[in-house]
Amino acid sequence: MKSVSTLTLMLALGATSALAEKWDMPTAYAATNFHSEMAVVFADKVRDYTGGDVDITVHPGGSLYGGAEIKRAIQTGQVPIGERFMSAHANEAPVLGWDNLPFVATTYEANEALWQAAKPTVNDALAEQNLVTLYSCPWPGQGFYFKKEVGSSEDTQGIKFRSYNTATATFAEELGMIPVQIEAAELSQALATGVAESFISSGSTGYDRKVWEHLTHYYKVNAWLPRNYVMVNKGVWDGLSDDAKAGLQKAADETGAACLAKSEELANWYFEQLEANGMSVEDAKGAFKEELETIGAKMTADWIETVGADGQAILDAYQAK
Repeated sequence: MKSVSTLTLMLALGATSALAEKWDMPTAYAATNFHSEMAVVFADKVRDYTGGDVDITVHPGGSLYGGAEIKRAIQTGQVPIGERFMSAHANEAPVLGWDNLPFVATTYEANEALWQAAKPTVNDALAEQNLVTLYSCPWPGQGFYFKKEVGSSEDTQGIKFRSYNTATATFAEELGMIPVQIEAAELSQALATGVAESFISSGSTGYDRKVWEHLTHYYKVNAWLPRNYVMVNKGVWDGLSDDAKAGLQKAADETGAACLAKSEELANWYFEQLEANGMSVEDAKGAFKEELETIGAKMTADWIETVGADGQAILDAYQAK
């Protein structure tokens, strides 16, 4: 099912034959998710702006590579391009967790400012891993899904919690829950079988996966606005002509801006859909909110300590904005 293109030959010969190649682009989310829809928009723009020299086919929903395999597949040249959740790689390079700092940047405007502050350092870290970022796009703010009312951590003890990265696992542990690593494509089955009973995500994930079939409560926390990013193999990128690079980057810039606008447009609509399907949707408050903020402050301090000067520089640059 996995296709290996002629990229290996291209790189070995030092040629620029990536032009006119058909590029497979794996993504982890459902075809109907706005990130996947925007990936198709991007592919169409690339085809247009390169005169058909780069022809991208998007493979959504983990159909070509599972979410956890996508970055490695791009790094090693199995595919030239793909999309992944940036902070999923924070265990490899902690700086990539810049967008999971709880309550640091809780609006779209603030998230964009934080991304601009982090972008140079993030791109340097990815270049060391043979990757080039073309564009990134935020999810709506993250909140908690449960199958019961929750007022504090007294109500969350022992709950099996779907985590998608280090930050979400930390939140779970601090609240007395049991983190279980589950990809988005596997979430519905995990909820149906009881492998997971709760998770933190945007309204988008809940809508895509129809979680009202298993869960009853959503608490709007807006802890952070995590980012997906579209990346290309650096060797492939370096082998492109200047015209092809310009076409790809133009498509990326336009798609990134459109994707951000789409995310903001959909944020409240997702909440409306959850409510329309019987879920209780409300702001986290009281003891629960206070506990989350305390945990968030600790997580940010831990991130700065782990990342070091680069992490502090990112926050300093962001706060200066």
